[in-house]
Amino acid sequence: MDISIIISLFNEKESLDELIASIGKELSNSDLKYEIILVNDGSTDGSWEKIKEIAATNSCIKGICFRRNYGKSAALYCGFEEAAGEVVITMDADLQDDPAEIIPLYKMIKEEGYDLVSGWKKKRYDNKLTKNIPSKIYNATARKVTGVKLHDMNCGLKGYKNEVVKNIEVYGEMHRYIPYLAKEAGFEKIGEKVVHHQKRKYGKSKFGLNRFINGYLDLLSLWFLQKFGRKPMHLFGVCGSVMFLIGFIISMWIIVKKLVLQAQIQKQYDLQGFTTIHMRAVTDQPLFYIALVVIVIGVLLFLTGFIAELISRNSSERNNYKIKEKI
Repeated sequence: MDISIIISLFNEKESLDELIASIGKELSNSDLKYEIILVNDGSTDGSWEKIKEIAATNSCIKGICFRRNYGKSAALYCGFEEAAGEVVITMDADLQDDPAEIIPLYKMIKEEGYDLVSGWKKKRYDNKLTKNIPSKIYNATARKVTGVKLHDMNCGLKGYKNEVVKNIEVYGEMHRYIPYLAKEAGFEKIGEKVVHHQKRKYGKSKFGLNRFINGYLDLLSLWFLQKFGRKPMHLFGVCGSVMFLIGFIISMWIIVKKLVLQAQIQKQYDLQGFTTIHMRAVTDQPLFYIALVVIVIGVLLFLTGFIAELISRNSSERNNYKIKEKI
């Protein structure tokens, strides 16, 4: 198998006939063997029935149907599991990704040796205020944090070597950061290609402004997991130790200062024959309680590091998706 084309969809029944026909037209003049894996992410508009109808007359079609909507990452994960092609292409089902880009992406992987090639929608036909501008800000931040220099990291149109998709784990909403996941898995040759972006013909976008907020939170989560997911003690242990040490030093300084000063005053008053004057207790000083709080927080962070070490990356349910039917 030369190419596996993975398409995740949610309520895109109207576009499926045209999409499959366009892909077939683009690949009909080549000698490439391909499969199209359609992952129905809990659609309620009859998309699965349409997929079964198309598959009945097209042997290139494979289908996966979720019992409910899990999200794009879940759809890609299951699609990657099924992919048999040497090159894997992902694209959206809304007809905004041009099937004419499939062959060029395939050639960049096979002939130029890229591990992953991400599309760049340089000219977009989306709303500037709600999509274009937030997307630019989001991608600039992602480039800074991940070190992967792509203009459009979240573009759904991408090409991969098969071994890339078999060696990365896409879960939650981490589909936005697949290039970063690939980089962390050791696939360093990541390229970019300007792709043709088309206007949506049917329906409306399933993603709102909240995806950018969630995107930043996911970026922080992913950065943390990649940096400290395997060794959380390196973060929590260090922070806890530093805070404990600071609190301990402050409390010891207060106690020692109190004892030394009290001893000096006691000696002075004893020599002069005065009655001993009682100084303010250590516990009357706010700084002492601040030091205790810092010590407690330090201990808690240290213990958190131990617990995180025990449970890190051991969840057996992370990618347990209930599949209703397969073709």
